Parts: sequence; structure tokens; C-alpha cells
Amino acid sequence: MDSLQLWQRYCDWLYYHPGLEIFVDISRIRFTPPQVEALRPRFAQAFADMQALEAGAIANPDEGRQVGHYWLRAPELAPTPEIRQAIQDSIERVETFAEKIHRGTIPASGGGRFTELLCIGIGGSALGPQFVAEALAPLHPPLNIHFIDNTDPDGFDRVLGRLANKLGQTLVITTSKSGGTPEPRNGLVEVKLAYQKAGIPFSAHAVAITGPGSQLEQQARQEGWLEVFPIFDWVGGRTSETSPVGLLPAALQGIDIRALLAGAATMDEATRLPHLERNPAALLAMAWYIVGQGQGRKDMVVLPYKDRLLLFSRYLQQLVMESLGKSHDLNGNRVEQGIAVYGNKGTTDQHAYVQQLRDGLNNFFVTFIEVLQDREPGIPSPFVEPQVTSGDYLNGLLQGTRQALYENGRDSITVTLPRVDARSVGALIALYERAVGLYASLIQINAYHQPGVEAGKKAASAVLELQRRLLETVQEHQGSLTLPQLAKQLGCPERIETLYWIVRHLHANGRGVLLTGDPARPLELSIQPRPA
Repeated sequence: MDSLQLWQRYCDWLYYHPGLEIFVDISRIRFTPPQVEALRPRFAQAFADMQALEAGAIANPDEGRQVGHYWLRAPELAPTPEIRQAIQDSIERVETFAEKIHRGTIPASGGGRFTELLCIGIGGSALGPQFVAEALAPLHPPLNIHFIDNTDPDGFDRVLGRLANKLGQTLVITTSKSGGTPEPRNGLVEVKLAYQKAGIPFSAHAVAITGPGSQLEQQARQEGWLEVFPIFDWVGGRTSETSPVGLLPAALQGIDIRALLAGAATMDEATRLPHLERNPAALLAMAWYIVGQGQGRKDMVVLPYKDRLLLFSRYLQQLVMESLGKSHDLNGNRVEQGIAVYGNKGTTDQHAYVQQLRDGLNNFFVTFIEVLQDREPGIPSPFVEPQVTSGDYLNGLLQGTRQALYENGRDSITVTLPRVDARSVGALIALYERAVGLYASLIQINAYHQPGVEAGKKAASAVLELQRRLLETVQEHQGSLTLPQLAKQLGCPERIETLYWIVRHLHANGRGVLLTGDPARPLELSIQPRPA
């Protein structure tokens, strides 16, 4: 196409929401009218599936669960009065608690107000709150936020080291739906120990966000924690940002959670429309389907041209990949679906991997996130060249990269926000939640479970059980053992590599075993108890 034909295509397919001032442009995806027409029956079914989901159908058949994250920002749509009331109560409780913390009505144990917020969680319990904090937290928030989102001991030490003299002013939120997920459980154990060593009562600083009746709720109630907020059974971690999981950290940082919810609710209304060309989430899902031939054959490269949105690609990695990366479809057929997601930010991308995007392997499509407002209102932008600001450069490089990619056969989508505020971020979250749900219907997979994650957890548990047996065997054995001898004694010669990984890790940390010999020749290593 020549430039005027491309301009006409842009105008024909441009979506704009006047209330949110958000644009969605899929014109640089190379789809054809026959491809669009072929997808209309699938979209008719996808819209019907989504309507049933919002009405309370079991949309997660593998776990027998409803899927209700859309109700979180429109409680009136919840299928029962009890759910409706629970949502409304949770939002009001979040706001009340945050106000008490800000005012000092709930003081830190040593007196005065809380100044720091430590969030312990993993997956959706961290990625959403981290994205929102980076995007929306004020320069001087009422509480400075910190995260423990892994089970890395060095990571614990670094976070706790930064808080060493501030534990007495730190509010700790532990988020875990079941209460038994190892990573947040481990973080909680280590943080609680740090409080004990400092002589500070942990319960006077602790808040839980968890499922009703979970191990974590029982612990919080028994120990007299400050508060317990719910994670509803029908909300998954990757779609929990508009639940207390995301709202509580946001409110404590001074972020307008009502605006966040309002933006999400407004986008939900727009993406509820059963009309392909007038539904922005459907346009995204159609573009993903066509560019990847319905099989995820191209990766999604997410490039927000705004520093505040740097973490959006990490947030989308979980939302998209955990939802769509499935081995079987709803009929039990093996399909191995998914879309890989990665990203950076503009214009850092220009000096990192745009070279490959432009000239290398064409196995991707780009999603540009444009923000029209350069700075906060009232802050002037100086000219860095005659009649050119830094923001003009940012805009020019976005347009230039988009053009350069398209001219070399590389497809892209552009989502444009008016500004980065709570309303726009809420809308952006809702847009992609719906796009993922619609795409999942197009390819007929369950977007709301994660059996692969559970498989990894089970395998990890087996490794730790083997480690316990290994330590007992080494301690009881007189003399040294080789790896083959140890595997034979444990009755698992087929797991000799796992044993090697275990003993190498234990040796490096001075725990229980001593390795001698050439590390490059594992079969000849000598394993013996480490002297006390």
C-alpha cells in the first residue's frame, strides 16, 4: 500500500473511546477482509461465552469455578446479592483501613505513623501491584512501597537491609490465596523473624490478603494481625489487581482506587459490546489471532513509550502467557497454545533490540503504548532544539520505529492513552483482561487455570523431600559416598542428576554435606557429612 492507502486503512480501523480518550490502532497488522469475515462466527461464540461468564457460568471447568474479575468494578453485575455485597464491603474496608493508616489512627507499634509498606507475594500478588505502583504512585507517597516477590534469601536480605532502621514504621502485607504457597510463606517467615530479632511485635504491623479459611487467615486471626482482607474464590491471581490484592497497596500509596475502578468499569462496558469493529478488546484479539495464525506463531513485543509503564510488559507476561499457554483445548485435544510476551520501553528499545526487530528474525509483532501527555499539567517542556521538546523526540522515535518496522514487513499495534493516571491505567488493565478472554474463546482453551504452574510446584516438593532423605542418609553413613553410591542407597538411581544438584547447593551453603574432588567430574566427587 502507498501512504494514502495506509492512511485510509488507519481511519477505517481506528477505535476511539471518547470517555476514556483511548485509541486502539490495528491498521499495521496485515489482515485481509476475508480473514475478518472468517472470524465472525468465532467472535459470535466468544461474545456469547463472555456474556455467560459475566452472568456467573462456570468459566473455569477444570477447577469448577466461576470467573468474576469483571464484577469487581461493577458489583451490580454480580450474579448473587451476597457476592455483590462482599465486593462493595471489601472496597469500603480497603478505603477505611488506608485512611486510618494515613491519619495515624492505626499507629506503628513504636508510635507515630507508618511510613513504609512491604508487600509479600508472588505472581499476580506482586506483578499487578508493582506495575500500578510504578505507574501511579506519587513522588512523595504516604507510604513508600517495597516488595518481596520471590524465595531468594539474598533478595530478602537486600529488602530487609533497606528497611533495617524502619521496621518499626513498616506495614507488612502478606498476600496468598491459599496461604500455603511456598514463596510468600517463606518471605513471611523471614520477615517475621527479622521483627522478632529487632524486638518489634510483628502482629502490630501485619495485614493478610487471603482466601477465607486459609492457613494464612487462621494464622492472622490467631496472632491478632491488624486486618485480614479477602481474595475471592472466583478471582485468579493474574486478574486480581482490581480486588483487595491490588487496591489495598494502591490505596496505601495514595493512589485513587475509585478512579482505577471507574476506568476499568468504563472499558468493561466498551469491551462488552458484541460487535467486532466497535469493541477494542475484540480488535486486539483478532489481530493476535491473524498475526499468529491462531497458534501463537509470533511473539508479542510490548513497547510503552513512557517510563512509568516500564513494568507493563512484565504484568502482561503473566496475564497473557499464564492464561493462553495451554497444552490442551476445551475438548481435550493437544494444541500447545500460547503467545510469548516480552518488552522494554521506548526509546531504550531503540538502543537495545530494535535492530533485530527491524532486520532480524520476523517472529513477532509489536505493541506500542503511546501516551499523549508528556508531563504533568502545569510543568512546561523546554526546547532542546528550535521548536522541539524531549517529548517531541519520544513521539518522533515511536512513529519512526513503527514506520521502519512496517516498511520491512514487521506488524504492529498501537494503543494510545491520553495520560498516565488511575483512570487510564484501570482501563488499560481491563482492555487486556478482556482481550485475553476473547482470544481464549477463539482458540477454545481454558484461560483461567494454570496446570503447568502446579506441575512445577509438585516437582519442587519432590526435590525437597529427596533432599531431606539425602541429608539423613549422609549423616547416618560412616565415611564418604560417591553420587552413584548415594543414589543406590536412596533407591533412586534414575534421579542421580537431581541428587547432584542438591548436594552442590548444600555444599555451597555450608549445610550438612562436604564435597571433595574435581567439580568438573561429578561422578568422582566424594560426599561426606560436613563437620559440625
